[in-house]
Amino acid sequence: MALFTKDSVERVRDAVDMVELVSAKTDLRRVGSRWTGLCPFHDERTPSFSVDAERKLYHCFGCGAGGDAIRFVEETEALDFPEAVESLAERTGVRLEREEDDPAAERRRSRRERLLTLLERAARFYATYLWDSREAARARKYLAGRGLSESIVREFRVGYAPSAWDRMIVGAQRSGFTPEELVAAGLAQRGRSGGLYDRFRGRVVFPLADARGRVLGFGARAISEGRGPKYLNTSENELYHKGRQLFGIDLARSPAAKVGRIVVVEGYTDVLALHQAGIRESVAIMGTALTQEQLAELGRSAPLVVLALDADRSGQEAMLRAARTAEARGVELRVAELPEGKDPAEAVIQGDVSAFEERLERAMGIVEFQVRRVLADAELDTPAGRDRALEEARKLIAAVPEKTVSRDALVREVADRLDVPADYVTAVATPSRGGDGAPARPIVRAPASAEEASMKRERAFLVMCLASGELGREYLGRLSEDHLSWRTTRRAREHLVSHFDDPLAGLPVDDPEVAALVTDVAVAAEQRSEATEPALRLDFLHLERRRVDRAIQRAADEANHARIDQLAEERQDIRREMDTVMGQTA
Repeated sequence: MALFTKDSVERVRDAVDMVELVSAKTDLRRVGSRWTGLCPFHDERTPSFSVDAERKLYHCFGCGAGGDAIRFVEETEALDFPEAVESLAERTGVRLEREEDDPAAERRRSRRERLLTLLERAARFYATYLWDSREAARARKYLAGRGLSESIVREFRVGYAPSAWDRMIVGAQRSGFTPEELVAAGLAQRGRSGGLYDRFRGRVVFPLADARGRVLGFGARAISEGRGPKYLNTSENELYHKGRQLFGIDLARSPAAKVGRIVVVEGYTDVLALHQAGIRESVAIMGTALTQEQLAELGRSAPLVVLALDADRSGQEAMLRAARTAEARGVELRVAELPEGKDPAEAVIQGDVSAFEERLERAMGIVEFQVRRVLADAELDTPAGRDRALEEARKLIAAVPEKTVSRDALVREVADRLDVPADYVTAVATPSRGGDGAPARPIVRAPASAEEASMKRERAFLVMCLASGELGREYLGRLSEDHLSWRTTRRAREHLVSHFDDPLAGLPVDDPEVAALVTDVAVAAEQRSEATEPALRLDFLHLERRRVDRAIQRAADEANHARIDQLAEERQDIRREMDTVMGQTA
């Protein structure tokens, strides 16, 4: 997809009213030439968040968050750079231009916009029909019977599809939409004889929107028995893909970014009930299968994903499948236990909201959930059954770091339930060895620490430079000590600068750690191809941003606000350059 032109992106930035944009997320008050308020990115009681209306920048002296309007939308609404630019362009009325666009791409965009307009029109029609028609009285009664208020139903734009065969078709065609567009949008389908009829009839309709609030399809629930399936979704099409959809993400993304948590449930009314109860960071996966695309969207919205799926067998299986996907993506996943026999909607409407909140706060890790499932499924009345459960539990507990409270608690729980001494559980509760003597891969890996991640990034850049000839030599020369956070990588860089053509010559005999790292980098560089200039530049900018982040932290420790402002602007320039380079490497 073609990139937006730099001029049009700058016009978007210039058109934004920064105070108005930020005020939608937190209350601001003017103090001198700045606006201040509570930070929307972390909980605080004393305002440390500042907005410069003239330069259109924000910065939090508490958590270090900062940037321009585009970055603010990226962070608060879980959008990527192009999506954030498009969202702001829509709000400000700026027309975006693309570089070297082709007619075919323009036609595809034009068609997509027409289908989105058609779906938005359908959502308004269904919502109006729910509240204004006599036919929808049963639907209103059903929603009220679920304990849902009119205000929450209206907020989610819930509607009702008339039982007539062609109400949607006739109205849309009068507005200029074609039969082909109605079918493409999933609002109509053809019968055996080729005639067209409304896909949704006599059903409560839930609009399925993307993170920007654009309706992509609908989920519909039957009110009367014996009239087709209980639930009917839009069929897969060029806009709607069920595996990517999260019901309520457009309303949940901002609260999720603020509290650092997103809650996942199964159904539409579960989400409405939780939002009504004040748990606004809730979304639904509309079933029990959590896909990689959905998990990626959840990870963009918040660092912690809490599954509150029904406690039946299908819900448990979904949690285990999600655990395997989350592990691969580095997402922290936890499981909240629901009251037996109740879904989340029943738990908050019929029960105590604070009790449900407490269940979310006590959400357990996946290993703990798996261990408890092993114990629940075990045949504890036979020695063989207890042995099988003990062996499975041992393997799971082996993935938990030793000398931790969580591991000790699991060991005690398994020992108590299986009626065995604790040392039976811990006897082999360490990663087993493979045939080559290497540790076997644990079932669940703990994510790498920030320190390990920074060391890997610095090492990877050294490898990239060494593998990339004169261009790599140039970028290696740009590095300063401030770019590197480890003594070992700093010394390795010094050595590689002076021995670029023969890195294994003159290895420091008095520093085995540096010698080992240089050797490792040299061997890795031999095995990879040269990097492109954009790839080198992007990795260099990552290190550059980390250098500025560390400088901002030092300035914050010294309460040097002028220095922080200067560095915040420098960081934003880096971010803009990274966005540009990422477009070149896509």
